[in-house]
Amino acid sequence: MSAFTVPAIDISAYIGEGSDEERREIARQIDEAARTVGFMQITGHGIPLETWQRLRRAIDRFFALPLEEKKRYRAPKGINRGYSPPKSERLSYSLGVEKAERMNDFFEAFNTGATQADYPHVELDPIDYAANIWPEVEEFQSDVENWMTHAGSVAHVMIRIFEDALHLPTGTLTGMADHSLDVLRMNNYALPDGAKVELDGDLIGMGEHTDFGIVTLLWADDVKGLQVLDDQGGWNDVSPLPGALLVNLGDVTARLTNDHWRSTLHRVKPPVINGTIRRRRSAAYFFDGDVDAVISTLPGILAEGEEPLYKPITVGEHIAAKLRGSRDLVNNTDDTEREATRVLSASAG
Repeated sequence: MSAFTVPAIDISAYIGEGSDEERREIARQIDEAARTVGFMQITGHGIPLETWQRLRRAIDRFFALPLEEKKRYRAPKGINRGYSPPKSERLSYSLGVEKAERMNDFFEAFNTGATQADYPHVELDPIDYAANIWPEVEEFQSDVENWMTHAGSVAHVMIRIFEDALHLPTGTLTGMADHSLDVLRMNNYALPDGAKVELDGDLIGMGEHTDFGIVTLLWADDVKGLQVLDDQGGWNDVSPLPGALLVNLGDVTARLTNDHWRSTLHRVKPPVINGTIRRRRSAAYFFDGDVDAVISTLPGILAEGEEPLYKPITVGEHIAAKLRGSRDLVNNTDDTEREATRVLSASAG
């Protein structure tokens, strides 16, 4: 059995003026990674070092605030913006799995996203494209918006590569991202200063889940914690390479490709030293697609005699069902049987 690896892929030929041959090779590598792992280390993305540094600064400044101060920036129920305190979410519910361990999902987060103002050419629901909540933290808004601009550009490049890798006509996927329902989630895995825990279960920073949208672009610091599930039901540590974006496919892409491309289960299990979580930070840019785009099997995907695994659904309906699970703590039963089975059969390690 070969060791679990996440391949590194240089996409600079798509960022700049690459040759047709170079781009075909990138598309081939993306296709192989998407079919076998669902994760990839993306280099040559063109995001400046300063942009990475500014994102890290914003994360550090916000999460350093006192808990009661951070709670001022919570959004009303149903609005995917602002601050989420520790233990307020259960990601496994988005897969229709109830996990009983007390220690699951010990993270805090802050969400920003695409707003109505970003897409003035189309009329959009103000709930789906809600205004952002900006904390009174020095340079936080400008630092975060700078990262979102760069990450969004890379995400659009990724779906162009996906079109080539799947031999789709130009515009098949990019046409689903005219007013994409994008969210940046900044995560902090830590207990309050000096606090310790008695472990009465498996301490998980963020429970088992798949991502909801088309593709996710992840920045993370150098603290271990991200684990990816392999075909044998084992959990494997994965860390971004220096300067690389860790990119994984989401459920929308799995549905579009009838699971030929993988939306892989993953979790975060940060190191615990003497009962204290070693702090870990990350920021996931979720590129989800247009809220009104219909997710159905793409042309040319199904082999002869192969049936679609999923019924058609809009991006908005799909995301709403997932969020109801994780945020309202209600098991999601929308086509989650395969993912739920994989979670329940995974090893506990």
